[in-house]
Amino acid sequence: MALAAPSSSSTAVSSSGFSRLVSSAEPKAPSIGLFRVSEKSHVSSRILSLSQRRCSVNSINAEPPRKDSIVPLAASTVAPEVVEKEEEDYEKLAGDLGNASPLEIIDKALEKFGNDIAIAFSGAEDVALIEYAHLTGRPFRVFSLDTGRLNPETYRFFDEVEKHYGIRIEYMFPDTIEVQALVRNKGLFSFYEDGHQECCRVRKVRPLRRALKGLRAWITGQRKDQSPGTRSEVPVVQVDPVFEGMDGGIGSLVKWNPVANVKGHDVWNFLRTMNVPVNSLHSQGYISIGCEPCTRPVLPGQHEREGRWWWEDAKAKECGLHKGNLKQELNGNGNGVAQANDTAEVVDIFNTQNVVSLTRNGIENLANLENRKDPWIVVLYAPWCRFCQGMEDSYVELAEKLAGSGVKVGKFRADGEQKEYAKSELQLGSFPTILFFPKHSTRPIKYPSENRDVNSLMAFVNALR
Repeated sequence: MALAAPSSSSTAVSSSGFSRLVSSAEPKAPSIGLFRVSEKSHVSSRILSLSQRRCSVNSINAEPPRKDSIVPLAASTVAPEVVEKEEEDYEKLAGDLGNASPLEIIDKALEKFGNDIAIAFSGAEDVALIEYAHLTGRPFRVFSLDTGRLNPETYRFFDEVEKHYGIRIEYMFPDTIEVQALVRNKGLFSFYEDGHQECCRVRKVRPLRRALKGLRAWITGQRKDQSPGTRSEVPVVQVDPVFEGMDGGIGSLVKWNPVANVKGHDVWNFLRTMNVPVNSLHSQGYISIGCEPCTRPVLPGQHEREGRWWWEDAKAKECGLHKGNLKQELNGNGNGVAQANDTAEVVDIFNTQNVVSLTRNGIENLANLENRKDPWIVVLYAPWCRFCQGMEDSYVELAEKLAGSGVKVGKFRADGEQKEYAKSELQLGSFPTILFFPKHSTRPIKYPSENRDVNSLMAFVNALR
């Protein structure tokens, strides 16, 4: 983030990795991109406590800007008197703003937090947030997470947005050592096998955590209609239940979701009306845009999140940035999917008399039969996998509906020692994998969709039996 050049009489103040310029004369307002803060700061030359509410410009990242004019903190300083502010009831504020427009909500957020709030920009339709902030006429900050695996179109879009609004996006990057360890140990595409959570944690969640430690509030583009089963209760403003702000501790960060109550098509009507630049990937069928290996176009009629992590459960398509807004967790493991070779004692799943538990010999015999008496549908699973747990009710209901129909329903635990066999002989790519064994074919047919609700599974069976 750009700071106004300090005068010769200015003194640098540094604390916990953040650098601030304090002038002995009347200080100049800091500039943000090409905007300039309109309110004058009346901070004295004494050191600012990190818990003080009235603070000068904070860098969004943990490292201070390297400028020759920045000098080390003086050995002896005097802390100013801390001005206590009345606690805001954000639940009440969310109710008061429930019917407010995104423009009104963002204006309120920027007015309240000034330079201690920033817009989280992903390079997709959330560019609407930047347009709304621009329309308020207030100065604003924008940051983005560069995972190192974004599409080329997204990087070009970042540059276009910066030029269009005359701002500088504050980029956050993953830790080099962590990325190196992940890739060396598990390869470049391990998320296709054991879930995307570990990669997202390294490349997105931890950089976000560092960014938010330099803020008191942030603005996101979450909408209630974005993801089935996870974002339907997003409020327009809340105390962030997961991440911490500059003052530290849960409750030290406020999260604003100005378009929470806005439908996706209304966001796009706004972008077209205001002639806002958009990511060129949208014209290629992409709606929800993330990292290149985990994003693909969607077909007409498909939900926008079906283009993200398509090999995983449709109700678990979150990277962890908005974990606090999930309507429900599929299990208690906040770290996401367990290791693929995890064979620790866990409670088994799909336990019903209508689902046959197959042993290694049983699945081998079934796979080798050329003429089966009955067709089979079999799930290759791991009981610790939260995506398998997430489809348990649907699969059990499917088994009940198929009871007595001539189609057998089975399960085969394919983790641990069985994983290599399942990968080489049963087309296992990730958990869960669902196979249909026809009556007169030795080769099973793999279920191609990530929609594992009972109606989708039944349609798959009916199309093949």
